[in-house]
Amino acid sequence: MPKQTKMQTMLLILFLVIVWGVNWPLSKIALSYMPPVIFSGARTLLGGILLLAIAIPRYKKLQFKKTWKIYLISAAVNVILYYGLQTIGLKYLPAGLFSAIVFLQPVLVGLFSWMWLGETMNGLKITGLILGFTGVGIICSGAGGLSGHISAAGILLALGSALSWALGTIYVKKTGPRVDPIWLVTLQLLIGGLFMTLLGSSFESWSEVIWAPIFIFSLIFISIFVIAVGWLVFYKLMDSGEASKVASFTFLIPLVAILTGTLFLNEPFTFSLLIGLVFILLSIYFVNRQPSRERHRAQDRA
Repeated sequence: MPKQTKMQTMLLILFLVIVWGVNWPLSKIALSYMPPVIFSGARTLLGGILLLAIAIPRYKKLQFKKTWKIYLISAAVNVILYYGLQTIGLKYLPAGLFSAIVFLQPVLVGLFSWMWLGETMNGLKITGLILGFTGVGIICSGAGGLSGHISAAGILLALGSALSWALGTIYVKKTGPRVDPIWLVTLQLLIGGLFMTLLGSSFESWSEVIWAPIFIFSLIFISIFVIAVGWLVFYKLMDSGEASKVASFTFLIPLVAILTGTLFLNEPFTFSLLIGLVFILLSIYFVNRQPSRERHRAQDRA
């Protein structure tokens, strides 16, 4: 993928934070009209089918015989495990707490990027990642996420969802140059979506689906912007700079989700949202700020 300017990068991050944040309340609406596993499969499968229109003209770049393992592993980690564990885990844990644990992902991405990708890890980054995760926890706890029954199974499933997303991010960052990015997103969605659709159809019923206009809108919006375009943008951002820096902005996604729920689903706005936002903004500042020594070295090289 060609490199983009800082302004283009920020616009892509803004787009991703908004659509992935809106995804949570839209999914909450959609799940009242369609069984969960079928819904997880249908939205990813539809997203992959839509991307075929872009991918097929690039068929010469597919090189499936050489790279099929990359597509398969990416589908397993980024789609089947991430969405599958997420869907199952929400049955055992309050949604707010589950989201807070899942958004441990940027912390894991920062750690794995340092371990396996050779990205720098300093005190500012560590502090920033911890502040971001703390901010997400404050927001979700204030939104009522810590109320209700908490099960060990739910916590393990949430940790598994965060871990699979982080490993998938690092895997794509490391192997991405070996495959065409459009085909990578398309095939991971098709493989993962088909698997989950077939799995859900084996123990859930399509007769339970209610094809209401709001559900159709939610399904189409999620499939196009959240799933298809969202993953393309996410991988482009991973390719454009340090994975830990880009991942730090995903701490804003739960905030967007809760604000959207407040505006359109009449969910409460709490003081903890403001405190959590402060922590998240500090997190992004620390993760993206260079230590003074590195700034001086960069100026000297310039």
